[in-house]
Amino acid sequence: MRKLLLATTAIAFGLSAAAPAFAEFNDRNIRVSNGINEDHPVGNGIKAMQACLDQKSGGKLKLTAFWGGALGGDLQATQALRSGVQEAVVTSSSPLVGIIPALGVFDLPFLFGNAQEAYTVLDGDFGDMMNEKLEAAGLVNLAYWENGFRNLSNSVRPVTKWEDFEGMKVRVMQNNIFLDTFQNLGANATPMAFGEVFSALETKAIDAQENPYVTIDTSKFFEVQKYVTETNHAYTPFLFLFSKPIFDSYTPEEQAALRECAVVGRDEERKVIQELNKKSLEKIKEAGLEVNTLSADEQARIREKSMVVYEKHKAEIGADVVDAILAKLEEIRK
Repeated sequence: MRKLLLATTAIAFGLSAAAPAFAEFNDRNIRVSNGINEDHPVGNGIKAMQACLDQKSGGKLKLTAFWGGALGGDLQATQALRSGVQEAVVTSSSPLVGIIPALGVFDLPFLFGNAQEAYTVLDGDFGDMMNEKLEAAGLVNLAYWENGFRNLSNSVRPVTKWEDFEGMKVRVMQNNIFLDTFQNLGANATPMAFGEVFSALETKAIDAQENPYVTIDTSKFFEVQKYVTETNHAYTPFLFLFSKPIFDSYTPEEQAALRECAVVGRDEERKVIQELNKKSLEKIKEAGLEVNTLSADEQARIREKSMVVYEKHKAEIGADVVDAILAKLEEIRK
């Protein structure tokens, strides 16, 4: 009897010792807005993040993802975060430059030479500096996820040097930095709604477009193009943003779990998007397109040619931001 009593006491003590591990977590339903669809790698990241949160919070912190802009566009959702009426959004940096002009730094051309450079910058001191600017605007960035590099496809000629852009009609987003980038290279930069691009390529109204490999693949642009060049001319990250007013109302344990699990989700999302890009590139090659990569020397040459775009937009982005990222990249490349 005494042994049974001791065993029961030990079990009860063990349970009471374990209970406080989740005592600082409340039952929360965290709405996460996305402009993209659930089959995007962000969906894999959300699942990995949720698994991590389940483990840390005992299932109390739940992510509810809304896909395809169901809660509004990225800018609208981000404003809802700032007002404290919605918890989170996964958004590209580009739509938010009107709120935080410093984010325009990620639109600058030929900024990162490869993914590892981007990760080193975003996950380090520079990323922390940008996060402080986001917090001042009422937004907590839990982690930088991946949107990916944009590359060029065209129906005219292989692009191996910047002079090959001369006279090429390239569809770009309605973004002043993108317009200036391609015009500076001698191209005829043409803003156009995404839904019009395929038919414009097919009818030769435009010669070229620029997007990540996955978009070139899923949009079947390879059916109306002959050449693809890995230009890596723009890398725009996704940000996992949380409402600062709501985040500040959470316990320290909840905040720590969200930050740590957003990094787990980030790593999974990056891995999946890299794998998907490789598969999409293979499909593009199998479709018969000629694919080439800009050499490191040519990439450096084009980056130098593009410095006029950096100077033109430096004041609106913030001289401190542009100088800081260029200094960091110079340090990495030594």
